[in-house]
Amino acid sequence: MKFAKLLLMLPLVGIMVRLDAQETPTAVNRFDKLMYSTHQQHHALRVRGHSHNDYEQDIPLLRAYYAGVESIEADLFLRDDTLYVAHEAKDIKAGRTLEDLYIKPLANLFKQNKQHPFADSSKNLQLVLDLKEDFQIMMPKLINLLAPYCYLVDPKQNKHAIQIIISGNMPSPALFKNYPDYISFDGRFETAYTSQQLQRVAMMSDNLRAYTQWNGKGVPTKQEQMKIEQQGAKARKWGKPFRLWGAPESVNTWIVLEKMGVTWLNTDHPDVLKAYLNDLESSRFTANKPYAVYQPNFAKDGSKGTVRNVILLIGDGMGLGHIQAAMVANRGQLHMAQMKHVGFSLTASASPGNTDSGAGGSAIATGHKSYNGTISVDTSGNRLLRLPELLARVGKVSGILSTGDASDATPAAFYASNVDRNASIAITEALIENKDVKILAGELPGPYREKERKDELEKKLNQAGYQVVDNLTGLKDAKSEKTVAYFNEQDMIAVKDGRGTILKELLTTSISKLHGMGSGFFIMAEGAQIDYGGHARDLNYVVTEALDFDQAVGEALRYADQNGETLVVVTADHETGALSLLDADVKTGSIQASFASNDHSAMMVPVMAYGPGAQNFLGYYQNTELFKKIAQVLGAIQQ
Repeated sequence: MKFAKLLLMLPLVGIMVRLDAQETPTAVNRFDKLMYSTHQQHHALRVRGHSHNDYEQDIPLLRAYYAGVESIEADLFLRDDTLYVAHEAKDIKAGRTLEDLYIKPLANLFKQNKQHPFADSSKNLQLVLDLKEDFQIMMPKLINLLAPYCYLVDPKQNKHAIQIIISGNMPSPALFKNYPDYISFDGRFETAYTSQQLQRVAMMSDNLRAYTQWNGKGVPTKQEQMKIEQQGAKARKWGKPFRLWGAPESVNTWIVLEKMGVTWLNTDHPDVLKAYLNDLESSRFTANKPYAVYQPNFAKDGSKGTVRNVILLIGDGMGLGHIQAAMVANRGQLHMAQMKHVGFSLTASASPGNTDSGAGGSAIATGHKSYNGTISVDTSGNRLLRLPELLARVGKVSGILSTGDASDATPAAFYASNVDRNASIAITEALIENKDVKILAGELPGPYREKERKDELEKKLNQAGYQVVDNLTGLKDAKSEKTVAYFNEQDMIAVKDGRGTILKELLTTSISKLHGMGSGFFIMAEGAQIDYGGHARDLNYVVTEALDFDQAVGEALRYADQNGETLVVVTADHETGALSLLDADVKTGSIQASFASNDHSAMMVPVMAYGPGAQNFLGYYQNTELFKKIAQVLGAIQQ
């Protein structure tokens, strides 16, 4: 039966369904903004793009220009008093002149952009003209050609003028003064310059092959690196950008070149370099201050002792790349890294393609695969038994915590069932009938930010025995056996934007309140915004959220040691962003990474366990096994 038909049948089978259009916009719009936002190149980046032999592009000038490249190179030959662009003399073709291919189009763009080279006024442009024949003949022709375009190339007339740089067959430094001030020159390290001559040098260039035969994989030898770094230091001392031609093109090459002091990255593929540069700022992170990591005592780790409590921590969207990035940022230490019992969970849902959080969370919460877009219903739309309900049969009480919207898919999967994961009102109000969840904490669901609707919800929850609070102090002081903490949007902003360690505090508070209640407890604590950072392809967002999540893991480990009957399980519902680490320095806490996607990936996710029963979580298994394993160690089902 097709799933679309099930939507018509669900009211007949008693499923809680409300497909009200007003329920969905908040979550959907948030993820649209995260997934489809663009990263703009920051004007303060240390590296920029140089379009090498630009005239060989399928669309000279414009291919590089619209890729945001700020340095464009053209080789010049003189024929019949006309300057042509070509790689060799035999390649000269009618119509491919410097004026027609470069100067006129740049003049038009300059006017369109209100006397700037680019629409982005923070960006500049240099045109590097490589003279292939005698400069004494070519330079007068070039100056005559540029005379009508002084508004375009002369900084005395316009401070945003395009910089003209002469390379190739250049005049000697002693002759620089013979040419107009708007003409600059491409420097060479072997050439001696006076301080006055150096003022006419726009950049320092050299051939990479003069230093190394490195093919772009790994790094050059230490001695080769030192030579290049020395040249880079010399260029910086003179206040000049540094370019190496003849370099391979790859992400690794660009990273290594930048480390060695190169500032202009040569490219024959401007579009590829554009993607790299545009994401560069969001793909890097350095942690300022590492935190100390609690060292577990391992007294009960992996033992067959009694398990009274389970703390399940779900890093939404957290894969191995996210964990390793956080570990590097914290100088090689994480609470998660202390956990010795490690397995792997396969996250595929019943839908084609990769799982979403609804199906991923539901698999853990119910032990069943389901379709994307649903929470805690089977593939026929029938309500499934959720872990807190099952555990209540053996006297366990439950708490559900999140740093995201409390009605979002992952926390919702543990207290509600619905064929529409975005049905925020129906999901939220399912809590009214819930007898098993004693604490729910997260951001106030979007539809209830209107005071009238919020007051109505609070009244209903009060009648169901829940005390409703809106901050940590309220949660700590709540006297009711059942508490809902709905935080405002500002309390749940990203860590990078100023959120405190609220997940850690929610966890410690919930442990304190649930300890001694019933015959033990189950807590699901979600680091929701690791996933948000993956959707946004923002490494800063990802790592700061992962570090925040790890501090909650530390509190769980600490309690497990104190209690002796608590199992801690750390995992993810899926991986987001297909994150890979391109460069990592544990000493400085610096990372450069790449997101292959802005959505969920098919990669398996780690499962880390600590405490009695941790040995049950080793190996490879479907995410549905987590439900069974947790239920088994707590005695809710037979092993």
